[in-house]
Amino acid sequence: MSAATLLSDRSVTVRVPGSTSNLGSGFDTLGLALQIHNEVTLAPAPRGMVEPASGTDQRGIFSVIAAQEAFCESTGREPIGLFFEVKGGVPLARGLGSSSTLIAGVLAGLNELHGAGLSKMDLVRLCARVEGHPDNAMPAVLGGFCVARRDPATNALADVIRVEVRPELKFVVVAPDLELSTKQSRGLLPEKIAHLDASKSANSAAFLTAAFATGDYAKLRGAVGDFLHEPYRLPKIPGAAAAIAAGVKAGALTGWLSGSGSSVLCVAEAATAAGVGAAMAAEFSAAGATSRTFIVSADNAGLAVTERRNC
Repeated sequence: MSAATLLSDRSVTVRVPGSTSNLGSGFDTLGLALQIHNEVTLAPAPRGMVEPASGTDQRGIFSVIAAQEAFCESTGREPIGLFFEVKGGVPLARGLGSSSTLIAGVLAGLNELHGAGLSKMDLVRLCARVEGHPDNAMPAVLGGFCVARRDPATNALADVIRVEVRPELKFVVVAPDLELSTKQSRGLLPEKIAHLDASKSANSAAFLTAAFATGDYAKLRGAVGDFLHEPYRLPKIPGAAAAIAAGVKAGALTGWLSGSGSSVLCVAEAATAAGVGAAMAAEFSAAGATSRTFIVSADNAGLAVTERRNC
């Protein structure tokens, strides 16, 4: 019997939003869910087997295994064999949280298959543990604009504050045809930065957070100034810095490198969003890169179990 057949016989499907992280200088701290989604489907397989259904990228196997190991360690359950399938619109390795959609979807699916009763906050902590940082894990599970508090001693996720984002605020995402792994991109970062640069970045992150928390979105204009990671990552992505600058010139409130890239994002009002997207895409084109443009609102719902078959 094929994996695809087993997925239809007994399975659980979880819908998970993609996300943008860091939001400028909120490195490993800020994340925001976007209305682009993946659907992750799990079905039991023979013991010891973890395999994708036909057409699923083989690279997901390691994330599925890591997620199940974390789930079983946390809940005391025994690992089971799994068939899995990922469908949706979150592009791989573009800084839009594709790995978090898979990990969060697997954790939520296992929670349903085992009847473990984990809360969404439990799932956030597990997802952050597997990922190694919470910025995409939080919005993938909870939705909205999320701020992490990490334990200063262990760096583990301690708590989350979540804020809903009104639908009139648009996020213009331009994803060039260039894959960047988070591990690869982190290798570009220096071990130390100047005290003044750290201070300026902290100021930017605090002001941007206050703008989202109060819903005073006009204050986002010019709010992002990062000295922690963007100066080291943007030059490695042809057209990226110019695309953000062009988006702001075309009327965007602000913009940033989404996660570790290669996507860039501008925040705009609905009336200017299309023009912002066109200006950003033109800069990638001028740099010789093809790209895709998404104009979306924030996703305030987070992950949801959308289908259960014989579970």
